[in-house]
Amino acid sequence: MNQIINISTPQLLLALLFILVAQASSFIFHLGLNRDITIGTLRTFSQLFLMGYVLTFILKTSSPWLTLGVFMVMVVSAMFIIKGRVKEKQIAYIIPTFLTMFISYLATALFVSGLVIGITPWWEPRYFIPAGGMVIGNSMSALAISLERLFRDMRQQKEVIEMKLSLGANYREASNDIFRNAVTAGMIPSINAMMGVGLVFIPGMMSGQILAGTDPLIAIRYQIVVMLMLVGSTAVSSVVVMLIVRRRCFGSGEEVLLSPR
Repeated sequence: MNQIINISTPQLLLALLFILVAQASSFIFHLGLNRDITIGTLRTFSQLFLMGYVLTFILKTSSPWLTLGVFMVMVVSAMFIIKGRVKEKQIAYIIPTFLTMFISYLATALFVSGLVIGITPWWEPRYFIPAGGMVIGNSMSALAISLERLFRDMRQQKEVIEMKLSLGANYREASNDIFRNAVTAGMIPSINAMMGVGLVFIPGMMSGQILAGTDPLIAIRYQIVVMLMLVGSTAVSSVVVMLIVRRRCFGSGEEVLLSPR
């Protein structure tokens, strides 16, 4: 009864009809997304199949170093994706963002797998890697949104910030609204997901567990942990990164370093 139905290769290829619909929409309405859709589809197939083989190998060897190695690759890949979206050249944001991501994501994954779920050992890949992957994927999008918002608003409101500085405000006071709006923009998607989970949509992790035959009430508990984990990790990483990067937008004399593009 709980046997998982296998998806054959022809059935998997049949799902490409959804991509054809997306491609047709982009072509008909001149959205300019055909190249991105194609690349995204190819990366989806290649990256997920590669991860499937890697996870199969890791689950058999059960090595903490391999588990942490995969985790590191995931964080580095996320950083490259953020770099591709945030086209900022004047402010050095990459290193502080990467370090914050790695430390906060690792701490979150350790807390969830080791304490909340109570897995022994804490690096059990069956739990640690999926938890880490969900944290990385969700927070990656939040950080990209927050960074884009911060740099954009800092440039657009440069004259207002300089006026506040000339009136005696420090860089924190002069950019407080921009900082707050940037962090909020990054956190809103996670908060909205909490509002609609279970009622508007059934998340992927919960759906996967139910399809695998897990008791829905157990799957619900796991999903609650995931939703709380995502909001918490997003808040921590967004706040810390915005604090560091905002300071780098000002010079030693608290002058605004960003110039209009």
